Amino acid sequence: MKRILYTLLLSSFSVLSLSAQDANEADRLVGIWEPSHGKAKIKIEKIGDKYYGRIVWLREKIDPETNEPKVDKNNPDEKLRKTPLLGYRILKDFTYNGDDEWAEGTIYDPENGNTYNCIIKMSDENTLDIRGYIGISTFGRTDVWKRLVMPSRKK
Repeated sequence: MKRILYTLLLSSFSVLSLSAQDANEADRLVGIWEPSHGKAKIKIEKIGDKYYGRIVWLREKIDPETNEPKVDKNNPDEKLRKTPLLGYRILKDFTYNGDDEWAEGTIYDPENGNTYNCIIKMSDENTLDIRGYIGISTFGRTDVWKRLVMPSRKK
């Protein structure tokens, strides 16, 4: 009986240890990233068990046509067209699949008002391949994002 109890306890500890390791590995996505166009900086954070990204910096904060802060003027939902871009959540609902890949999420492009399925792959600690697509990932486009701020290490 002791042997069975010991085996169950050891198995439970191993599963918990692997889950914690996966969570730490998944959290490497958290940080501030810059898309290749350099027009914005995106802060990716974990909320619950999913990952989200919002615009935290814009090269051009003011719309030259209106002389007001830039808004989501291309949004297909008319009610959202006056929403400021600064703070706007463009990455939503990503989950970690392992092997440096986050999927099941979407990316919103404020330049055209379209939302795309998206896969994020980390090619190294400071580089993301962000692939937006419609339908299957073969029909999409990949952008390379660079990390700007390293996450703080937990002690």
